[in-house]
Amino acid sequence: MSLNKFYTIHDTQGSDNKLSCRIEFNADHDIFKGHFPGHPVVPGVCMIEIVKELLQRTTGEDLTLRQAGNVKFLRLIVPDSQPRVDMNWKDTETGYHVNVVFKEEEATLFKMDGTYEIIHAAVN
Repeated sequence: MSLNKFYTIHDTQGSDNKLSCRIEFNADHDIFKGHFPGHPVVPGVCMIEIVKELLQRTTGEDLTLRQAGNVKFLRLIVPDSQPRVDMNWKDTETGYHVNVVFKEEEATLFKMDGTYEIIHAAVN
């Protein structure tokens, strides 16, 4: 999605198995034309994809979501929001278990914990 100009990443800070950044959405992106006309909001599936993309970018691994144990959409995220994303993860045998929160000021907008598996290239 970031490559499709849906959002940009700012103010990135990270350390071992932790990442914090701010997301800025492109209010003119086609996603907002269909979700929902006249009252655009960031689709929930896009938030989950952003988590995956941030984790991939940080770890350098190609990942797929295997399990989402706790996903909570607590407030609508509108195109002019710039939520802070705080994410931490633990290595597993096959990938990473991640906990993430999107916040704007002190309000929690979205939170999730899930397991991402490393995708291995097929061997011919």
